[in-house]
Amino acid sequence: MKSFLTILVIGILILIPSRQVFSQDLLDRIKDKVEDRVDQKTDEAIDKGLDKVEEDATKTDEEKKADEQKEEKEVTKKDNKLESETKPVQQDDLKSFSKYDFIPGDKVVFYEDFSQDAVGDFPALWNTNKSGEVITTNRFPGKWLKMKEDGLFWLEKGISLPNNCTIEFDVIPDDNGEEQQSLSFDITILATNEGELYPTMYVPGAGGVIFNLTTPPSYHSISGYSEGSYGMRGDYEKEIGLLKAKEINHVAIWIQKTRARIYIHGEKVFDLPKVLPAGIQLNQLRFWTTGGSEPMFSNIRIAEAGADMRSKLLTEGKLVTHGILFDVNSDKIKPESYGTLKEISNVLKENESVKVNIVGHTDSDGDDAKNLDLSKRRAASVKSLLNSDFGIDASRMETDGKGEKEPVAPNTTPEGKANNRRVEFIKL
Repeated sequence: MKSFLTILVIGILILIPSRQVFSQDLLDRIKDKVEDRVDQKTDEAIDKGLDKVEEDATKTDEEKKADEQKEEKEVTKKDNKLESETKPVQQDDLKSFSKYDFIPGDKVVFYEDFSQDAVGDFPALWNTNKSGEVITTNRFPGKWLKMKEDGLFWLEKGISLPNNCTIEFDVIPDDNGEEQQSLSFDITILATNEGELYPTMYVPGAGGVIFNLTTPPSYHSISGYSEGSYGMRGDYEKEIGLLKAKEINHVAIWIQKTRARIYIHGEKVFDLPKVLPAGIQLNQLRFWTTGGSEPMFSNIRIAEAGADMRSKLLTEGKLVTHGILFDVNSDKIKPESYGTLKEISNVLKENESVKVNIVGHTDSDGDDAKNLDLSKRRAASVKSLLNSDFGIDASRMETDGKGEKEPVAPNTTPEGKANNRRVEFIKL
């Protein structure tokens, strides 16, 4: 108490103008005043405490119980507030992908993230009748090919596509600082004459499928054509407005012989069973920038599809999947992984006695120790999500990570690295 009084006296003296003379009489008066105020506050606190005791003594049991419940609610409210302030960011909400049945192919036959191209150059594997360059942005990770407006961009050597394949890519509009940014382009998957691609909209003698995608308020459309006759197999369009102007747009296409499906941000836009000619051998991928926009593309992934997850896990005892995707250098699972996770959870639900070891793998980019840690954290994230969002008992799942130690392909090409980035489910 003496130390407390001393602090108060010093504080009062500091507030008094410096020209004031501090006589002994003044100091005694300040001390007496402080003691009086402290005594007054103490008496008030004692009276308040006695009033509370007296009030509690006269309350009925029902009133006491009501007070206790009120106090518990206040404590819970404070705890919840504290938890919300300190709880780490959770995985992206997968509910918007609840109808996402797209499962990426397992064997990557082409992957392009422009990591092997220098910024400012046109990428080595591509050709164009316009111009473009590899760039980086301050908003989105990685390298991107910025395609100039009204240009055709195609793979220089083409690519032989499996009859059952998946094609995925990310696209963003030109970040030109304008409030309204447009995004408009065609992607064509086609068969060409002797693998030769002409720098025109339609290829003589070719057949294939064209997807036209634009930001609102325009339409998304899909057209099948053959023998160079545009729309011969039908045109279909929807005003759907799924492409977004100021973020990464993930587009996924699934080709199964004559059937073509396309998904944007987890929503199936088209599912057409006879849009492609029977027996066609697709061998080219081409982008066409339309509507005056200059979109940027990256993470173009083409893979052979058709692996039977149920057979792989139950019969062979090991399921290797490339369809569980993560943010760069992170254990955060991307929402477009929903289709793969749902299929795996279905296998586990139908076979309740099966236990699995979930093992993460990375490519060789970066530090060995960090890759090992990242692979372990990614496996743990998969287990956590299968438990929390798909109801798989955590006791049925173990986790591990191998980092870059067990590659299934050389880490010298983008395709090899993409195949090495995987999650394995090993039957225990």
